[in-house]
Amino acid sequence: MRTPVALLLELGIILAALSVLGTLARRFTLSPIPLYLLAGLAIGEGGVAPVPAAGEFVETGAAIGVVLLLLALGLEFSLPEFAVGVRRHVPSALVDLGLNAAPGAVAGWLLGMNGIGILALAGATYISSSGIVARLLEDLRRLGNRETPAVLSVLVMEDCAMALYLPVLAVLASGGQWWQAVLGVLAAGGAVVVAFTVSYRWGHHVGRLVSHPDAEQLLLRVLGLTLIVAALAEAVHASAAVGAFLVGLILTGETATRTRAVLSPLRDLFAAVFFLAIGLSVDPGDLLPVLPAALALAAVTTATKVLTGRFAAARDQVGRRGRLRAGTVLIARGEFSLVIVGLVGATQDTLRPLVTAYVFILAIAGPVLTRFTGTVPLGATQPPGAKDGAA
Repeated sequence: MRTPVALLLELGIILAALSVLGTLARRFTLSPIPLYLLAGLAIGEGGVAPVPAAGEFVETGAAIGVVLLLLALGLEFSLPEFAVGVRRHVPSALVDLGLNAAPGAVAGWLLGMNGIGILALAGATYISSSGIVARLLEDLRRLGNRETPAVLSVLVMEDCAMALYLPVLAVLASGGQWWQAVLGVLAAGGAVVVAFTVSYRWGHHVGRLVSHPDAEQLLLRVLGLTLIVAALAEAVHASAAVGAFLVGLILTGETATRTRAVLSPLRDLFAAVFFLAIGLSVDPGDLLPVLPAALALAAVTTATKVLTGRFAAARDQVGRRGRLRAGTVLIARGEFSLVIVGLVGATQDTLRPLVTAYVFILAIAGPVLTRFTGTVPLGATQPPGAKDGAA
């Protein structure tokens, strides 16, 4: 088998550049996500240094990256505790839907889109990026914060809502019948319920099945199981991210600890590729005409996501700074918004460039705002025994 020289060279240059950008970001205690996104913009279509040979690898690696990010996030929590949190945050999910889908729907109407375009834009403004949020919580060491369970509850319920939304959108965009949309919703909703039920009742058996004293065997078993579950979830439009997150939740104790250790380097590699891929999918020339509208929509939905996070965290009795952190970490949009564009973009001339610009703005602005809001000011003191995560 002949090694493709161009592919190896481009991947080597990409990884070296990401290393430099990551080092630079962490030197200033920032998340590297915005720099990875800008790097993707630079090497994508219309960028200054395109990488045609590596494009297919980056696209595939991005899909693996979001799965690994959500698997690692699930490993940090237990399924029973998370199930309780989800039930408590049903009102948060309703607030999230009302506050964040409405701006997209109104914008679509003002821009003269038809019903499908309005529905698609509402979905794009509603859904936060699970991949970006997962990496931000890790980068900023907020996994143990009191507001994090509320954030995760909102994220998972958004992904579950997508399981009902995407089949309807896909059928309508393709000109299908109403009964086809209903069947898609029933199949996806049933799959989500079955997945949560199986995980809750019999998940401990899965943990024993994948556990192994050899690190290589543990990695292969957990990764194989996760990709299979993610594929099954995606097949019924229930989100690969939800499937991966559930696998992480059912692994507990020593198995979870050892899985985090063996998975960490792989997760970091493919997570960087995931963020690069978002930038890679953007043509800079498409952004300029729709930039004013995208900036206005981004400003409105930044405020509505902050309100959503504050409401959700308040239900967990989190303090003022923690509520603000919960709001800002939800700002970023990403993979799901681009999936929505992929479903209907060919029939909506305005939608694709608008949503692409909107996602890119918030994928960069979200991590930056998250880093600099809700933290304890330099030199400030806290009450004795208080933790920043409880603030």
